[in-house]
Amino acid sequence: MGFKSWDTVEIKRDNGQVVSAKAPIIISASRSTDIPAFYADWFMNRWRKGYVAWTNPFNKQVDYISFAKTRLVVFWSKDPAPILKYLPELDASGVNYYFQFTVNDYGDTGLEPNVPILAKRVETFRALSKIIGKERVIWRFDPLILMRQLGVDQLLERITRVAELIGPFTEKLVISFADIDVYRKVQGNLRQAGIEWKEFSADTINKIARRLGEFKSRFGLKIATCAENVDLKQYGIDHNRCIDDDLMVCLFNRDKVLMDFLGYDPGHPDQTRQCLKDKGQREACGCIVSKDIGMYDTCPHSCVYCYANTSCSAVKKNRAKHSDDAESIA
Repeated sequence: MGFKSWDTVEIKRDNGQVVSAKAPIIISASRSTDIPAFYADWFMNRWRKGYVAWTNPFNKQVDYISFAKTRLVVFWSKDPAPILKYLPELDASGVNYYFQFTVNDYGDTGLEPNVPILAKRVETFRALSKIIGKERVIWRFDPLILMRQLGVDQLLERITRVAELIGPFTEKLVISFADIDVYRKVQGNLRQAGIEWKEFSADTINKIARRLGEFKSRFGLKIATCAENVDLKQYGIDHNRCIDDDLMVCLFNRDKVLMDFLGYDPGHPDQTRQCLKDKGQREACGCIVSKDIGMYDTCPHSCVYCYANTSCSAVKKNRAKHSDDAESIA
């Protein structure tokens, strides 16, 4: 039996109004924006209040999301330094968490105009790994992008350079191959930025995969692809789950509520668990269900390849009206 829906609970809003709220077991924070980098204070304020408001970007319906039953938070970030000071408070609350930490090396390409320099991100990655353990800090070099001035060999050199800096501080590398031709908005943003991209071919994918396969022995890293149909198992590269029930079982199996939700019985570890695939994600995505609390048009990293920002002006508008005391990010 697959996942149907989250439980609902009643909450009292900041204004005293009592409303119904979804109460997810797993929170994603967030695919849509960098909460640890830009909204760490807001997140912790809402964590203490026990709920957030979230607006559906398509139908503009407002949902209330309660943390009453939350047992796991998956953080996504390119610069989680601002949230490190809050980790002891999260630990004290009893919630489980891990990080999807993107460390690309595109500093001179214009692709990530507002991301901190590589040295600072490496410093944060190492610090976070030492605090919570390398198994809870997953390195993403994502997406992989080919450009006129950045061919396969140059891209591999950059991935290797980052691996040498943070390889000992993680256990997994996650990659994806940019599929720019299917995203008109991204194409327009790249053209506006004067960036000439190249699509990946079967040959370039296999060349990269073959070289990355060597990382398993050199750096001791598991390697997986995110939301990719291509089969690279011959190179030792698996399909990833970013919201990963296997990782949760490995790391947090003492949390009975979380394990019951996953359908994991410690007395029968080989028992088949229920299907919890997130049907709201792309078909090739392996993630299990979670509730994302981020909002589009709120990430000031302004990465040119990002699908979650309409324009820099939209981000600036939302940032200008943002308040750490508000129910939602925007």
